[in-house]
Amino acid sequence: MNIWPNRQDNAKLRQSALGYVVFYLIIEDRDLISKREGETDTPVCNNRREGEGLQQVYKYPCWPQYTGDYRIWNRFLETGSVGRRPGQGRRRATTPNEDRYLVLTARRHRNMNATLLQQHLRSATGRTVSTQTVRNRLHGVGLYARRPMVCVRLTSRHRRDRREWATEHVNWRRNEWSNVLFSDESRFSVHPDNRRIFVWRDRGSRNNPAFVHESVRFGGGGVLVYGGISIDGRTDLYIIRDGPLTGRRYRDEILRPIVVPYAAAIGDDFILMDDNCRPHRANLVEDFLFEEGIVRMEWPACSPDMNPIEHVWDALGRRVAGRQPPPQTLQELERALLEEWDRIPQLVINSLIDSMPQRCSTLLAVRGNHTPY
Repeated sequence: MNIWPNRQDNAKLRQSALGYVVFYLIIEDRDLISKREGETDTPVCNNRREGEGLQQVYKYPCWPQYTGDYRIWNRFLETGSVGRRPGQGRRRATTPNEDRYLVLTARRHRNMNATLLQQHLRSATGRTVSTQTVRNRLHGVGLYARRPMVCVRLTSRHRRDRREWATEHVNWRRNEWSNVLFSDESRFSVHPDNRRIFVWRDRGSRNNPAFVHESVRFGGGGVLVYGGISIDGRTDLYIIRDGPLTGRRYRDEILRPIVVPYAAAIGDDFILMDDNCRPHRANLVEDFLFEEGIVRMEWPACSPDMNPIEHVWDALGRRVAGRQPPPQTLQELERALLEEWDRIPQLVINSLIDSMPQRCSTLLAVRGNHTPY
C-alpha cells in the first residue's frame, strides 16, 4: 500500500476535517525536521517557505518516511482516525459503573477499608474482585488510605469561641504580637514512643533483634518543663520537679521568678498567654496577676493549634531524640533539654509568631474547626 498522499488520497483528505489537521501537522513536523537538519531540497519545505498554501503543498508525492509521520499517516488511512488502537492486555475486572460505585461508597464512608468495600460491591452488583483491585480503583481517582490526624474534641461552643478569638486578633500587627509571651508546659519521656524511627530491613526479618526498637512502659519516666517564647526573646526553660504543678507552685516557681521580670523587660504593653488548665486559672493566680498589673490574653479552650510554642516543643523533642547517644536517664534528659532549648534558633521562634495572622485567617476560613497548624 502506498502510505503517502497521492491525488486519490487528497480527495479523501479534503472531505475530512480530521485528516486535514493531521496532514497539516505532518507538514509542519516535516518542515521543522528539515530546518533542524539543514535540508533545502524538499518540495514541501521549499514551497512552504515560498508562501504556498496548504492546498498547493500537499499535492507533492515525495515524502521521506520519517517514523512519526509514517505511523500517523498509515493509522489514518487504515482506520480513519489518529487515536491509538485499544491494547491487547488483560480485561478490566470492573466496569465504569462499578468503579463509580466504589468511589462513591468510599467518599460516603471514609472509615471503610478495602475488605468492606469489596463486600459492598459484591452485595450490590454481584461482582467479586480482590481487595487490591478495590485499592487500584480508588488510587486512580486520588484516594489513598492514610492515618487520620488526631486532634482534641471540639464542641459547638469551642468552635464559636475560637471564631470570636480569631476575629478579635486577625488584624493584629507584628508590634502587637511582639508584646505577647506564649507560654506552656510540656512533658518529655526518656523513651518516647513517637513512632518516628524507621529501619531498612528485608521481608521476613521483622523480629530480627537488630531491627527491634525496645520501649519501656509509660516511657520510663519523664520530665515536666515550662517555657515561654516571644519575638526576639524567650524565657529560661524551667524543670518542674517534686510532684505535679499546682496553682501555688505556678505562682511561686514560675510567675514570680520568671514571668514578672520578663514582663518588666517588655514594658507596660506586656500580655501573658497561657492556656486554661486548672493551675493557670486558680484564684490565687488571678489575684497575683492583678496585683502585678499583668494582662492575660483570653484564650479559647482546646486550641493548641493556635499556640506557636507547640511547634517549639516538637522541635525540642526532635533535637533531644536526635542526640547521639540519646538520653538514658532522667538526669541526662534534663541536661539535654536545657542545652537544646538554648540552641533553638531565634529566627525559628520569630517565624512561628509571625504566622499568627495567617493562623487567625485560617481559623476563620474553617469556621472554628481544626486547622493544619
